[in-house]
Amino acid sequence: MLQDIERYLACPHCAQALTRHDRSLRCPAGHSFDLAKQGYVSLLAGDAHTGTGDTAEMVAARADFLAAGHYRPIAEALAQTASAVVAGESDGLVADLGAGTGHYLAHVLDALPGTVGAALDISKFALRRAAKAHPRIGAVVCDAWRPLPLRDASAELMLNVFAPRNGPEIRRVLRPGGTLLLVSPTARHLRELVDALGLLSVDEEKQRRIDEKLGPYLEPAGRQEVEFTLRLGPQDVRTVVGMGPSAWHTDPERLDAALAELPEPVEVTASVTVAAYRR
Repeated sequence: MLQDIERYLACPHCAQALTRHDRSLRCPAGHSFDLAKQGYVSLLAGDAHTGTGDTAEMVAARADFLAAGHYRPIAEALAQTASAVVAGESDGLVADLGAGTGHYLAHVLDALPGTVGAALDISKFALRRAAKAHPRIGAVVCDAWRPLPLRDASAELMLNVFAPRNGPEIRRVLRPGGTLLLVSPTARHLRELVDALGLLSVDEEKQRRIDEKLGPYLEPAGRQEVEFTLRLGPQDVRTVVGMGPSAWHTDPERLDAALAELPEPVEVTASVTVAAYRR
């Protein structure tokens, strides 16, 4: 777990190597970071703002929804693509930026038996689950918009699933020839719920904007769309709303009223792009 990825970690203050000392990680400059009893380590700078991290309620909703298998086709497509882009018997690092509960990283590690995984997220509630999601995951609290606590050119593969993207840092952390696999929603994703419940919609130009922002740092290396139909009961709908960005913007009473108008079950489109970018 954490000791499996220790050799890839870097101090968030001075970027020097971290080594374990009992229940902490320390760098040569004397910066020290305690290991949480839940299995993760926080490598946040002291002035970091954690208010954007997923709440315990959002994390629980996501864990329930993913455990029910609703997004299994996305996890399977990601794992298959990872197997295709990582050549041979790799023993390198897979870093998941915005890993959440570690669900997708665990699927990729199953497909790449020699690798170890770093689950990176700003939510300690998510990383408590990620630390237990797979025997080869090490969970690290960090801020996606700050320098990532990983050494230069340390990752063979990076994942980014419905999460913030920091192009310069992704490039720095990827080894030359390494690949980023990025999963983002299309404008059709959950469109039936967007219309019926007034949820946040996805911009039709989202993929173009992603390509433009990553363009100075990484080269496109192929993509595929994964689209399938979900059949969701009322609690599943409530869960999928509660686990995403709409959770911050939805009034519970209005949501209850809108849910009562939906058929049971409701058929909902899941639609994402799995895109590869290479350093």
